Amino acid sequence: MARTKQTARKSNGGKAPTKKLYEWANQKTVPTTGGVKKPHRYHPGTVSLCEIRKYQKSTDLLIRKLPFQRLVREITQGFKTDLRFQSHAVLALQEAAEAYLVGLFEDTNLCAIHAKRITIMQKDIQLARRIRGERA
Repeated sequence: MARTKQTARKSNGGKAPTKKLYEWANQKTVPTTGGVKKPHRYHPGTVSLCEIRKYQKSTDLLIRKLPFQRLVREITQGFKTDLRFQSHAVLALQEAAEAYLVGLFEDTNLCAIHAKRITIMQKDIQLARRIRGERA
């Protein structure tokens, strides 16, 4: 009789083979209509980075026009009543205010980074204003 090669077989440690068909049958018969699908969630920080890129690309105004106009009128009421504003004047005020705030937040962020933090705090704004010479 001729010799034949024997191939190695995987051992399962002397245990009886498990029947996987039974497990698959159970999984297929479970109704999926009862479960509620979770809403999609991004990883922490992903949305923030997308918003940063979006706002750095844009040049439009970030503060809404009507609330800013109401704020200007409310502040000027203390100086003189019955003041009228051209729409271009309010727009110029808003442009200047937003440019100031963006610059202040940039300096504030640098102060927070200098303190080895990533969260800006009130003391960062105070330091930025003091360095600028706005508040002695």
